[in-house]
Amino acid sequence: QGQLVESGGGLVQSGGSLRLSCAASGITLASHGTGWFRQVPGKEREMVSCIHSDDGRTDYADFVEGRFTMSRDNQKNMVYLAMNGLKREDTAIYYCVTHVASSCIGLTTHWGQGTQVTVSS
Repeated sequence: QGQLVESGGGLVQSGGSLRLSCAASGITLASHGTGWFRQVPGKEREMVSCIHSDDGRTDYADFVEGRFTMSRDNQKNMVYLAMNGLKREDTAIYYCVTHVASSCIGLTTHWGQGTQVTVSS
């Protein structure tokens, strides 16, 4: 059984930066579309970013506006989300997710437990 474990969340002031990490075991991230989602209690879960394993491109949600950068380390079997220029509206639980396919579409296979990001004004 594969497992994803996120880390790096925390409390940061508006305009600050955080770097989230996701460590995978039992699943090879380079073989799956791998992304970050976020969710605020009471709201719909939304995609933040995703790396397509088939062609290597990375998609970002419109609200990212160039502030976040997702990367993958195949040797360590980890993905990262560097977040700069954080805003209060970025406050959410961030989840690392893998897709069945090598692209970032369709069914997901694994979700991490999530890491809380809180941005204060």
